[in-house]
Amino acid sequence: MARPRILVVGAGFAGVECVRRLERGLIPGEAEIALVAPFSYQLYLPLLPQVAAGVLTPQSVAVSLRRSRRHRTRIIPGRAIGVDPKAKICIIRKITDEIVHEPYDYIVLSAGSVTRTFDIPGLVDNARGMKTLAEAAYVRDHVIAQLDLADASHDENERASRLQFVVVGGGYAGTETAACLHRLTTNAVRQYPRLDPKLIKWHLIDIAPKLMPELGDKLGRSALEVLRARGIEVSLGVSVAEAAPEKVTLTDGRVLPCRTLIWTAGVTASPLVTTFDAETVRGRLAVTPEMRLPGFDGVFALGDCAAVPDLSKGDGAVCPPTAQHAMRQGRRLADNLIATLRRQPLKPYVHRDLGLVVDLGGKDAVSKPLGVELHGVPAQAVARGYHWSALRTNVAKVRVMTNWVLNAVAGDDFVRTGFLSRQPAKLRDFEYTDAYLTPAQVREQTASLHPGT
Repeated sequence: MARPRILVVGAGFAGVECVRRLERGLIPGEAEIALVAPFSYQLYLPLLPQVAAGVLTPQSVAVSLRRSRRHRTRIIPGRAIGVDPKAKICIIRKITDEIVHEPYDYIVLSAGSVTRTFDIPGLVDNARGMKTLAEAAYVRDHVIAQLDLADASHDENERASRLQFVVVGGGYAGTETAACLHRLTTNAVRQYPRLDPKLIKWHLIDIAPKLMPELGDKLGRSALEVLRARGIEVSLGVSVAEAAPEKVTLTDGRVLPCRTLIWTAGVTASPLVTTFDAETVRGRLAVTPEMRLPGFDGVFALGDCAAVPDLSKGDGAVCPPTAQHAMRQGRRLADNLIATLRRQPLKPYVHRDLGLVVDLGGKDAVSKPLGVELHGVPAQAVARGYHWSALRTNVAKVRVMTNWVLNAVAGDDFVRTGFLSRQPAKLRDFEYTDAYLTPAQVREQTASLHPGT
């Protein structure tokens, strides 16, 4: 009798935790496991702002998939671009652009999320994201390039636009990105004697009335005070009306000369979700507390692409798209898959919130571990301790700790590598948002290659 085939789509926090738990929990030969991953690493997303600032090297936050598995999982190097749940086939575009059809008995959708954008003129062409390792590396090069070009320019208007930076999004990603990159440019400007440090301006913009409301009023105000004390201009209740190559127009009428717009205004589920004719909640697949997709045999979903009910809150609440939830959901889903194979009852996902950490660079941070509010050095110790312990491999832990120590002792470097310096670097190019099939295209492909399905 053929072994059941389990296909896990996505190598983020949810997918990798699910695979690791399956490898530990399944008896050898009990099932076949395959993982669809476009890259050979799991990205530790919360530390991307430190990569952009040069505190950490890109390799430090790219945790090798092959170091963290027990060689029982087959890794398919590609991206799932469609799923036919009736035929139980996943359509995959491999990194060579070859299209393959992978059959499954059980599929785990952990495809994650992409940067959420809006219908704002010029946004998708002129904004940079902070969702992928390539984007973080690009943003670092781009910011340092603006300093180099401003230093070489004799045009005051050009200097003004190159030395003004706008970050949109007052959540964790935007706040940490603005804080870390502001610190980078503040330190870097000492190497540019022709540049007046007062000309360098950072703006953090969010449509919400509060900065990081999840932290609570007290810690949110603390973070706001830290940013403003550094000279970052924080504008709340404001968004972008138009994005042009050399200026950004805000909804309050201000026009900022600017050639660097970093967009971190939230995420939305992977476009893979749209290949299903399934119910969604704010763009995420509506699943049961056991993370089953109702009406679809053998389909499970979790992480950023699924609206997993938050049973601790009730009233229809769903779990937010955070790494903390994704990892725990991955472990619970693996247990439920094993229970399904063994015809045992499934258990719902229930969590206990461990708290929140926000690293603002240097000695500044705000944290709320287990409900205890911290700021300054104690909060920084908690934030970095949490991130360090969450890294899965010892190699990653050594690299991150070494980078932190080296940066604390030797300071920043301001090397510009030239990464994609002559490319447009649009959001869709980094996140491949136009690579997915429609439900009709999925059915057409599977029908032509698998008649009768």
